[in-house]
Amino acid sequence: MSRQSWLTIALVVTFLLLVGGVFYFFHQKKQIDALVEGFELEKEMLEDDYNELSIQYEGYKFSVDNDSLISLLVTEQEKVQRLQEELRTMKSTNARRITELKKELETLRAIMRDYVIQIDSLNRENEQLRREKQVVTTQYEAVSVQAATLRKEKERLSKRVTLAERLVATGITVTPVNGRGKIAKHIRQTQQIIVSFNVSKNITATTGEKILYVRLTRPNDEAIVKSRANTFFFEGKDVPYSMKRLIEYNGEETSVTLYWDVEEFLSPGTYRVDVFAEGNHIGGSTFFLKD
Repeated sequence: MSRQSWLTIALVVTFLLLVGGVFYFFHQKKQIDALVEGFELEKEMLEDDYNELSIQYEGYKFSVDNDSLISLLVTEQEKVQRLQEELRTMKSTNARRITELKKELETLRAIMRDYVIQIDSLNRENEQLRREKQVVTTQYEAVSVQAATLRKEKERLSKRVTLAERLVATGITVTPVNGRGKIAKHIRQTQQIIVSFNVSKNITATTGEKILYVRLTRPNDEAIVKSRANTFFFEGKDVPYSMKRLIEYNGEETSVTLYWDVEEFLSPGTYRVDVFAEGNHIGGSTFFLKD
């Protein structure tokens, strides 16, 4: 075979080797690119898994009313976030560390499952406590309503007893008399005013000494008094009185008569007399003094 033929064969072989090398290079590059793309996808999926786990921890923190468990959840979430940040900055070709992070993710998920069981248990207990609290609250409200009703009934009965025990002045008469003890026909003749009344029978009232206050008032509602120091306590204030009498009350009807010596000017008109005892107004009437 001639030298020319050998040269041709060599060129052809060289060309074939070159073509084969180029094909092999591109084939290998394609395989490497596919591997890199697979690593990138695997890394992204792992990042998503870590992010999902972090979100789950965040959600469970707000569904738990237990400080100790919340503290544990925060610690685990911070660990997840540290690994998540490491994964974010890591090269996708670091297959060994990615494999380690996969295993770590499974461990963290197992821990999360334990926490979920604890959270569910706590939530069930809390729900039971809420139901029990609601029952107790309902019972307490019912008892409170009953107590309030009984208290009102007691107050009503107490008021009835108080009213029943109260003294009553009946048959109140006022007689103006002259100096001879005769009924005065004119106001200028009046030397004395006689006030008479009966304290009614009351078997529920307490017996013993009772102070009766009699108050005479002019047509202009001004009290007729000997001294402004003569007062008694009535409805939260000191009230001036005209006369007072101490009686011994035994529950039976008791007649009372008081005498007022006229030493002041009296004008004609309608006057009033009121009787008080034990802080209560027990009777009243009006009388007319004519000119």
